[in-house]
Amino acid sequence: MTTIEQSSTATASALRKLYFTRFAFAIVWAAIFAVAASTLNPLSIALLVLYPVVDLVAAVVDFRTSETAKPTPALFVNMALSLLAAIGLGIAVASGSSAALIVWGAWAITTGLVQLIVATTRRALGGQWPMIISGAISTLAGIAFIAMGTNPEASITGLAGYAVLGGVFFLISALRLGRAAKGQTR
Repeated sequence: MTTIEQSSTATASALRKLYFTRFAFAIVWAAIFAVAASTLNPLSIALLVLYPVVDLVAAVVDFRTSETAKPTPALFVNMALSLLAAIGLGIAVASGSSAALIVWGAWAITTGLVQLIVATTRRALGGQWPMIISGAISTLAGIAFIAMGTNPEASITGLAGYAVLGGVFFLISALRLGRAAKGQTR
């Protein structure tokens, strides 16, 4: 096995672990959020802010684990967007659910586009088609969240479904990365 193949295998293995972790987090987050988000309260607000913070941490882990495989500079953009989203959500909740949906929607659009770019550049690694599809869906969902946020009576509970769907795509990608993580050819 060449150094490049070893690097790709190590990156695939690290991404696989990260994607399994992202799946588990998304499912747990969605379950708690679905129960807590009937109103903006301390728990639902904390969960709203926590989600992009976890995305930020995941982007940092992704960058560090894929260092040998020339990580994409788009991960830096994702880190910045997730940090801004966490701050923006912390501020937006003071104006209500509608404002929080608009901020979440803007974050979903921008990070969805970044996810699409990152996954496209990693196609040769394997297991990236679910991430490409997820990025596209996130972008479209973001537009829907912004539209929903224009309604003063908007509810944030639908964000739980968004998290579940994202988690499922992470799971599918992790499973598809299994062969690449073992160093097998595609």
